Amino acid sequence: MLHQHSRATVLAVNAGSSSLKLTLFPPDEPPLARRIERIGESGALEDHRAALQAAWEAWHEQGRLDALTVAGHRVVHGGEAFDGPVRINDAVLARLQGLSHLAPLHNPIALQCIEALSELAPALPQVACFDTAFHHTLPAHAFHYALPPRFYQQHGIRRYGFHGLSLAAVSRRAAEWLERPLAELNLIIAHLGNGASITALEGGRSVETSMGFTPLEGLVMGSRAGDLDPAIPSFLERQLGMRVEEVEQLLNQRSGLKGLCGHGDLREIHDLADHGDRAARLALQIYVHRIRKYIGAYTAVLGRVDGLIFTAGVGEHDARIREAVCAGLEPLGYVLQSIHNQQHRGGAAALQQPSSRTAIWVIPTDEEGEIAREALQTLGSIA
Repeated sequence: MLHQHSRATVLAVNAGSSSLKLTLFPPDEPPLARRIERIGESGALEDHRAALQAAWEAWHEQGRLDALTVAGHRVVHGGEAFDGPVRINDAVLARLQGLSHLAPLHNPIALQCIEALSELAPALPQVACFDTAFHHTLPAHAFHYALPPRFYQQHGIRRYGFHGLSLAAVSRRAAEWLERPLAELNLIIAHLGNGASITALEGGRSVETSMGFTPLEGLVMGSRAGDLDPAIPSFLERQLGMRVEEVEQLLNQRSGLKGLCGHGDLREIHDLADHGDRAARLALQIYVHRIRKYIGAYTAVLGRVDGLIFTAGVGEHDARIREAVCAGLEPLGYVLQSIHNQQHRGGAAALQQPSSRTAIWVIPTDEEGEIAREALQTLGSIA
């Protein structure tokens, strides 16, 4: 499905704050993936540039790059400037650099990978694929904050939304599953990983999403606080004497599940809760409560929901979280088949009872596949 050019190989570059996932999509072969963790830590690779170069050299020696046609990069934040994938040139790079302040933990790293690949293969076309682009369909009443207009007009302060590459891949799969056009479907997609968000799709288009100006807003996450009273940061600064940088670090890296019980991995939290740890139990309750609250709100926003979809690491693999989230939502039309849910061992699957008004699915995300698809499609459209 990816390869419009029969002999094309596509490289998908997905850079995290301390990790790098590189996936090669060769023609007529399964994808080849390399994941490099703990970049920048003691004893590991110095930075993402070094990580990309190491993987590149290994694949080059194996002859895997001989038919490489295009590289696609996940870029977390495209602001309002980019509503779809774009081939990278000097002008695009300059605009991306100007957006780095909106995603300081992610966009500079994506730029580092783009520059590194430009040095390794100067003639290779590169495409930027944006997590925010999927949400350019948000209506004005959903993306505006209740602030004086100048803050949006002059500084771009608005809801942007994230996880768009995952949402694009999962929603397309849902349409295939239902054998209906995506434009006819109303969906709620719960992307539950270390970073987590929920999005409402009306007619296949994003109309509400839990992450906002940054990926901090919304659900409780592995180490991010999610929703909280906006006065809390200023209280921490005035009353506790914390610096802005300390508050940002607290809310992004030392809050969420990790802040509540000392662990950000739900497998460890389940184990602790099973052995009577009160903090772990409370963390699970807070985590699930926030998800349920958003599902209820988005059900009201959409009116009719054709499918509730769980995706990403927790959504795909944690049956206990799925069960806890759906418990009590039966009056809204979500009736989980508990046995099917518990027996699910991977892949796409329907988990609803026959009596459920709304389909409930697990659909694996495929960000790298979506990056490759968008990169090849963009190259084809400008060839």
